[in-house]
Amino acid sequence: MSAQVHSVPVDVPAAPCEVAVGRARPALRGLVTGYSGFRSGTGAPIAHRLLALPSTTLIIDFASPSGVVTGPRAQASTAGDTTWAQGVSVGLTPAGVVALFGVPMGDLAGVTVPLSELLGPNATELPGRLAAEPDWESRFDLLDLTLGALACRVESRVDPVVVQAWRRLQEDGAPRAGEVAAALGVTRRRLEREFRRDVGVSPGQVRRIARFQRAAGELGRGVELAVAAAGTGYVDQPHLSREVRALAGVTPAELQVLFLQAGAHLYKTGARPAT
Repeated sequence: MSAQVHSVPVDVPAAPCEVAVGRARPALRGLVTGYSGFRSGTGAPIAHRLLALPSTTLIIDFASPSGVVTGPRAQASTAGDTTWAQGVSVGLTPAGVVALFGVPMGDLAGVTVPLSELLGPNATELPGRLAAEPDWESRFDLLDLTLGALACRVESRVDPVVVQAWRRLQEDGAPRAGEVAAALGVTRRRLEREFRRDVGVSPGQVRRIARFQRAAGELGRGVELAVAAAGTGYVDQPHLSREVRALAGVTPAELQVLFLQAGAHLYKTGARPAT
């Protein structure tokens, strides 16, 4: 998987946002897809638009009493608590959601939940501890330690078939859901049933959203729409335009402006080398 974007500002702010990205340590690679640090250019809270995403995101604003968790979603959203000024975000896999919160990711699909409802008292300590660190890398290190300790509380119960399929469906040029199911030795019907519980969006939606996320990343680098469409497997430019409208809630041109002039909240997937 490549970098994924969980949100962009609803409007272009007065000053660009600062964004830092990081990877989790190898020990967490099955639970955490990556980290992001963010700070609004003016220091004031900014309303954000959540983009379609096949994973769950933990967002901790340093001024918040705890944080929020946004579940996987098949379309863009501005509902719930999506206004932040400075903090960190963590991308979580289906196994990560179970290990940290003790619930299947499907329970969080399409909703935003206060972190305190899932972690209890542990949630209230995090904003202050993270804010006290001197830089983003130190905050990512603290997240490694904290999440590693919290994840020990619950044994992951996600079906290994779901874990493998979820990752394969997000690869560049991924086969269709039925082909992935066959390659893993299960029926498509079973895979869809398991995804409803452990992922919250269907296998086909995971594949669709992952392709959109790759295209969004290209647009964020300033790539022209036609080039981005050709490079990420869309039939043509209008096809990509329709998908961006459906999964980001804005036009490709608007999304690109938000990327380049405002800054997107994203996290790199994969893991940092062990040190």
